[in-house]
Amino acid sequence: MHEETKCVQSGYNPKNGEPRVLPIFQSTTYVYDSPEEMAELFDLKREGFFYTRLANPTVDALEKKIADLDGGVAGVGCASGMAATLLTACTLCRAGDNIISTSTVYGGTFNLFGTTLPKLGIECRFVSPRATKEELEAQIDDKTRFLFCETIANCAMYVADFSVYGEVCKKHGLLLVVDNTLATPMICRPLEYGANIVVYSTTKYLDGHATSVGGMIIDGGNFEFYGNKRYPDFNEPDESYHGLCYGKDFGKAGFATKARAQYMRDFGAQMAPLNAYLTFLGIETLHLRMPRHSENALRLAEMLAENDNVEWVKYGGLKTDENYPYVQKYFDKGMASGMVTFGIKGGREGAIRFQKALKLFRIVTHIADSKSCVLHPASSTHRQLSDADLIACGISDNLIRVSVGIENAEDILADIENALAEAKKGN
Repeated sequence: MHEETKCVQSGYNPKNGEPRVLPIFQSTTYVYDSPEEMAELFDLKREGFFYTRLANPTVDALEKKIADLDGGVAGVGCASGMAATLLTACTLCRAGDNIISTSTVYGGTFNLFGTTLPKLGIECRFVSPRATKEELEAQIDDKTRFLFCETIANCAMYVADFSVYGEVCKKHGLLLVVDNTLATPMICRPLEYGANIVVYSTTKYLDGHATSVGGMIIDGGNFEFYGNKRYPDFNEPDESYHGLCYGKDFGKAGFATKARAQYMRDFGAQMAPLNAYLTFLGIETLHLRMPRHSENALRLAEMLAENDNVEWVKYGGLKTDENYPYVQKYFDKGMASGMVTFGIKGGREGAIRFQKALKLFRIVTHIADSKSCVLHPASSTHRQLSDADLIACGISDNLIRVSVGIENAEDILADIENALAEAKKGN
């Protein structure tokens, strides 16, 4: 099926007489007729549901839908995008291991990798999003477990060059993990460009309506763990789970199985059935929304580039943007998603005046839903970072992050133009 049809049809296929719409299975537990059946479920010898902390039919349908869209073999629904990233890291790393990440990742991810994981004994080595193959290889040793990047960096707007990351990871038998939140499978499918695991904050475009917090891990099924000495936890028996060997016993779905059976079991960071249901519905219009987000964002970026109260604009859809070649190389139909960043004249004070003058755009700690919104990252989402960390993340004092919705483009442009004019009065 084409991606558009998968958005509508994948994940749930009702049988004769069953509900047309995916039901919400709001139950913690499931009934079986014999203890032998339950034992086989606990031993992972048969598929099924026995406790919603590990799996739930509604969440399972969403996992299947997103895995199908991405071209993966399995999904693991999580409580949030941060939970998805945390579970991925813990599934792959022990204390003493290290990871490599681009420095321009989302502020919450930067803090997880740079502050929290080191407390658990996992080191993060940050690199430039435009690091060369040689610079990346200089950071790799026998304790390196994965390279992490974002398809579109939030908020620095760098578009990942998968050819560089993928070649280095393949050469060293190393996993490439990609956060594809801002692109979604409708714009880019990182598994087609060398990624092995994809993570999402489903809270964003996949839900699309700011109703449901959630995250998703997609196992690409394209990495051979068994026999790879870099990943002992996939080659040695897991005594906490009856001596299972994930790389050997579960083949292509070894990573997803370990993430669920061990770390979802222990951390309890599962997605709620209601949130899965709402996200499942949201994805049915993903193929309609992403082109509109992208069209509106491009028009706004073009207007901002001509405004004399704007110092710079970053949007990969602009032909003058440094990321434009990567958008053309990796993204479908030239879409570049719905987020635009720009530098407003007047620094923080100018940013404050601009935000207060907006009418259509609202100030919220969110991006990537159907309504247009705005934020000043340096004083909000990234305010916990030091000045040096802000520079590393590509966040300046005058950076405005705009999430462009699917409203009429003329209304979007008029609101931004008016706010810029008001902000200019204070310069």
